[in-house]
Amino acid sequence: MFGSAFLGAHLMRGAAAAALLAWAIVHQTAHPWLSLGAGVAALVALRGCPMCWTVGLVETLSQGRRDSTIRYDEAVDRDRVAIAGARWDL
Repeated sequence: MFGSAFLGAHLMRGAAAAALLAWAIVHQTAHPWLSLGAGVAALVALRGCPMCWTVGLVETLSQGRRDSTIRYDEAVDRDRVAIAGARWDL
């Protein structure tokens, strides 16, 4: 639900949010309304709170591992079928 399709995209959203939050904290007295807008933009970039972003990072990482496992299993099954087919052709 909170995960991204690509790990790089997820990390870029986190970096953008961190930069926006840092800017908002540094400039909160000089530009209070812009700081508030930067804080809201950071929350949008994180798709919620920082904990939501962290949960999404874990989901993105686990999805990548799950996809690579599925691809490996499918490749092994495909090789087994090819080997079995070659035996029947003899």
